[in-house]
Amino acid sequence: MHSFSRNLRQRATVTLTGLVLFAFASLIFSGMTGSVSIPLSDIPAAVGELLHGQTQTLASTLLDLRLSRALTAFVTGAALSLAGVMMQALLRNPLADPYVLGISAGASVGALAALLFGCAIWMVDASAFAGAVAVSMMLYLLARRDLRGGAAADGGTALLLLTGVILSSACMALVTLMLSIAPESRLRSMVFWMIGDLAGAPMRALPWIVLAGTLVFVLRSARSMNVMALHAEAAATLGIRVGALRKGLFFVSGLLTASAVTSAGSVGFVGLIVPHACRFAVGPDHRVLIPAAALAGGSFLLLADTLARTIIAPQQLPVGVVTALIGAPVFLYQLHRLRK
Repeated sequence: MHSFSRNLRQRATVTLTGLVLFAFASLIFSGMTGSVSIPLSDIPAAVGELLHGQTQTLASTLLDLRLSRALTAFVTGAALSLAGVMMQALLRNPLADPYVLGISAGASVGALAALLFGCAIWMVDASAFAGAVAVSMMLYLLARRDLRGGAAADGGTALLLLTGVILSSACMALVTLMLSIAPESRLRSMVFWMIGDLAGAPMRALPWIVLAGTLVFVLRSARSMNVMALHAEAAATLGIRVGALRKGLFFVSGLLTASAVTSAGSVGFVGLIVPHACRFAVGPDHRVLIPAAALAGGSFLLLADTLARTIIAPQQLPVGVVTALIGAPVFLYQLHRLRK
C-alpha cells in the first residue's frame, strides 16, 4: 500500500515537473515566433535587456511585445482550465465547462453593449466583468437552495444547470439583438470579441491575483472535492460541508471565468478538453489534477495563440477559431476513449 502511494506521488511529481518545463518552453517558443522570428541565440541577451529595463535591440523590442500577450494567454488558459475542473466537480458532470452556467454570456452582453456605444477599452473590460458578475449573482439568487447541499446531489445540480442554460439563452438573445443593430464600423470588433481574441489584450495583474487566490482555495479543498465526486450522497456524513463547498466552487469558478472572458473574450473548448486530457494523464485526484490542469491549460492557449498570429502572418486569426478547430476533434476523440 505504501509502495503504491509512493509510486503515485512520484508519478505526480514527474508529471507536474514536466508540465512546468513545458510551460517555460512554450513561453520561449511564443516569444521567438512571429512575423519576424528571433533566433534562439538572441533570447538570453534580449531577456537581459528586458530585466534591466532596456529595449535597444530589435530582439528585445519584439520579445517585450510578445511576452505581454503570451503571459495574458497563459493566465487566461489556466483560468479557463481551472474553472472547467471546478465546474465538473460542482455539477458532477465531465462535460461541463466554464461557460455552461451562462457567466460568459453575461460578460458578452456587457462587453458588446460597451462596444456598440463606442466606449473606451477599459470600459469594455469593466462592462464585461460587471456582466459576468451580474449573471453570477442572479444565478445564485435563483438557485441558492440547490447550492446549500440539502437537495439531492444529482437533482440539485440539474436544477442549477437548467437555470444557467435559461439565463445563457436570454443573454444570447440580447447579444443577437446588439449584433443585428450594430453599425458595420463596430461589427467586426464585436464579432472578434465573441469568437475570442487576444490581439491588443493588455497585461493585467488582476487575472494573476484571481488565479493565485483560486489555486489556494481549491488546493485546500481538493480532498473534499475528491470525496464529493466519489460519494456525493454520503459526503455530509463523512464530515464534508457540502453546501459551503458548492458555494465556494460556484463563486470562485464564476470569478475565474469572468476574469478570463474579460481578458480574451469567449474562447471555447479550453475548459472542456484540457481537464479531460489531464484526467486521463494524471487520474481524478484533484490534488494533482488542479495544478496539472492550470499548467496545461495555460500552455495550450499560449500555443494556440502563437499559431493564430503566425499561421497566416502578417494577418492574425482570433484565437477562439484555433481552439475550436483543435478542440472539437480532440474532444470527440476523448469521448470515444471514454466510451471504450
